[in-house]
Amino acid sequence: MGVSQSILVSPFLLLVSNFILTCASGQSSSSDNRFPSQQEQQAASDWITETRLNADIKFLSDDLLEGRGPGTRGDELGQRYIISQFEQIGLKPSAGSGQWVQKVPLVGVTTKSPKTISFRHGSGHLELEDYQDYIVTSGLPNAESGFQNAGIVFAGYGMQAPEYDWDDFKDVDVRGKVLLVMNNDPANDPEKFAGRTRLYYGRWDYKYAKAAEMGAAGVFIIHTTPSAGYPYQVVQTSWTGEQMALGGESQGRLPMEGWLTEQAARKLVTFAGQDLDQLRAAAKKSDFRPVDLATTCSVNLKCQVRERETGNVLGLLEGSDPKLSQEWVVFMAHHDHIGMTPARDETTDNIYNGAIDNASGVGSLLCIARAVMSMPPEQRPKRSILFAAVGAEEQGLLGSEFMARNPPVPTGRMAVVMNIDGINILGRTEDVVVIGKGKSDMDAIVERLARWQKRVVVPDQFPDQGYYYRSDQFSLAKVGVPGVYLAAGVHVLGKPDGWGKQKLREWTENIYHQTSDEFDPDWNLSGAIEDTRLLFYVGLQAANQPNLPAWKPGDEFEAARLKALKARDVQ
Repeated sequence: MGVSQSILVSPFLLLVSNFILTCASGQSSSSDNRFPSQQEQQAASDWITETRLNADIKFLSDDLLEGRGPGTRGDELGQRYIISQFEQIGLKPSAGSGQWVQKVPLVGVTTKSPKTISFRHGSGHLELEDYQDYIVTSGLPNAESGFQNAGIVFAGYGMQAPEYDWDDFKDVDVRGKVLLVMNNDPANDPEKFAGRTRLYYGRWDYKYAKAAEMGAAGVFIIHTTPSAGYPYQVVQTSWTGEQMALGGESQGRLPMEGWLTEQAARKLVTFAGQDLDQLRAAAKKSDFRPVDLATTCSVNLKCQVRERETGNVLGLLEGSDPKLSQEWVVFMAHHDHIGMTPARDETTDNIYNGAIDNASGVGSLLCIARAVMSMPPEQRPKRSILFAAVGAEEQGLLGSEFMARNPPVPTGRMAVVMNIDGINILGRTEDVVVIGKGKSDMDAIVERLARWQKRVVVPDQFPDQGYYYRSDQFSLAKVGVPGVYLAAGVHVLGKPDGWGKQKLREWTENIYHQTSDEFDPDWNLSGAIEDTRLLFYVGLQAANQPNLPAWKPGDEFEAARLKALKARDVQ
């Protein structure tokens, strides 16, 4: 977690903001440097309201929808609700052939985990217990999965990053081995891996994919709350039950994908005659080499495999400009959550309602869609606007990944994606948090409009959490589409310094991916309304400006954008 920072609006900033407001008077000065028009402000105030937002969240997170697990009855109910809203406000179905839903094929694997896993070193053996010590699943859609007598190798962070001259594997052959790896990426050198800012190398999905590429039989990621950004209970809820992948996808997956608690990892490494802290210290240096623990284990996983289907609900407002309408601004939010688990008894709450994550994001998406569609035809944006409620985000960004691979319009014609994943429930804030600040020129629009709201833009307040790579805009970034992803501010008006960050920490520790993520009529959504209106204004300006948004030179996704634009130009 990040260190608490006081975020204050300086008197000078307020003076500048008031001067700009006086000069702007709510009118456009130019198509690419303006503040919301009176019509835009009216649309926002009429349609982006707490009453409307509450209504959407309350329905989508109701027990009736059973947690909206992908491919379930509740998932379909959620999709139908969104379709009804899109249809009511006049959007055009845009999933192809006049359909609202882009069908996303899934394969679901429910793994029966062994109650214990036995590790052998010399003549000794160590047993770890399922759920308490480890969580393991099969990454392959097979009835049986696993391995026999596989050697355990400590592989540091399990990364290969040539641009940082970093290779945790060196020339060591890890085929058929089980890798024990650290979460996150190295943070001790500010010149490498952006210091404390987690990059994609620090994500669990990268580590599993890299291990599969290297031919490993399985991976144990060592869980710690600081390195993961959430407590072990999130692993227990997120990695048990049915796990999904895109249909037909088995590349980059492993016979065993697992997590170990830090305590269990320490037991294992000590059993192997090594010291975990010493191994982790060595792994923070680029000259680290994998360490064979001279320990083996066997794992046999029984799995139930079935094909399932979810969907991306896609609705379009066609742009007013004959040329720019061929380019699309995308507003996106995921409609799914975890679903249900078997009830332990009659009093146990077994529904993961996902009110904040992410019924709230869909509610904001719907409010923005209503506001855009309420504007008179002569005020509507030049570029087309796609509203995309995507599925299976909680299973690894699968719906947005499928849309990126099968885009309704070539990705070179996608101007920008505005992703909404969770909202502010703490009240109005003096700050606006931009996840991925500094990556694209969209920052300038966000900053200008935040000033107009008398707020300041700040970067991710928890950079070690890797939020940019944990939500759906990442799927489109990989194919070159710049994005805007806001998070709740932390400096809450009327509250002491540090209060906002503490509340967000408490939410992560006690509610994130738990059954307690339920609708609460006592939320203070005033800040969420301000954030949603900001996204509405930003999206309209992106839809009206002459130039396509662009990545900052040298950004990790710039090459993908250039490739997409080149493909567009030759079509």
